[in-house]
Amino acid sequence: MLIFSLLLGSCAANRNIAEEKVTVGGNKIIPINILEEVKIALSHYPELEDVKIEFRYKNKMKNSFMQAQPKVADLFKGKKERSYNVYMSSKFLIKDAEFAMADAPSEVLIGWLGHELGHIMDYREKSTAELLKFGARYSSSEKFIKKAERTADTYAINHRMGNYIFATKDFILNHSQLTDSYKKRKARLYLSPQDILVMVNALEEIAEEVD
Repeated sequence: MLIFSLLLGSCAANRNIAEEKVTVGGNKIIPINILEEVKIALSHYPELEDVKIEFRYKNKMKNSFMQAQPKVADLFKGKKERSYNVYMSSKFLIKDAEFAMADAPSEVLIGWLGHELGHIMDYREKSTAELLKFGARYSSSEKFIKKAERTADTYAINHRMGNYIFATKDFILNHSQLTDSYKKRKARLYLSPQDILVMVNALEEIAEEVD
C-alpha cells in the first residue's frame, strides 16, 4: 500500500517489535525480528540488489499494514541514487478491529513485503515529476489506487511470489478479524485470490513450454 505522506503534509506469533536492526548487503536495513521474511521477499527481486531500502516500524499508521515510499531526502535525486522506506505498523485500527503483525503467519508477512517491493519496482522507473504526479493521483482517485495496487501485485506474481501473494489475500479476506468494510475495500482494489491463481497458472504453463 502506498500513501506519499510528503505530498499530504512459520507463524509470527512470537514476534514483538525490536529496535535492533541489521544491515544486509550494505544497503538493506532490517529489523532483526523479521529478518528471515524480508530476506525471502528480497530474494525474489534481484533487480533491487543495489537499491537502498530501510524496513522500519512506524507509529500511528492508518488503514494500512505497510507503506513503501521513496525517502524524501532522495526524491529529487537521479533514479539510481534514490533510497526507499518500507514502513510497517506493529498494529493498526480499522474501525473497531485491531490487527497486529503478530497475528500474521510468516508466509502472509512475506506476501505483504513482496507487494511493497513491487511498488518499489514501479517507483524506480519513474522520474521525480512522475513520482509527484503518482502521489497526487493516488491521494485523489480510487481508480488510480486500483491500478497502482494491482501493478504492485503483478510485479510480485511475475517475480514468482504468487503463492505468497495468494496467502496474504486469502488471510485478509477469509481468516483475519478485520472489518467487512476493510475487506471489501481490499477486494475492490486489489487482485482477488482467483485472479492471482489464474496468473500463477499462466506463468507455470509458460515455464513448462520453455522447458
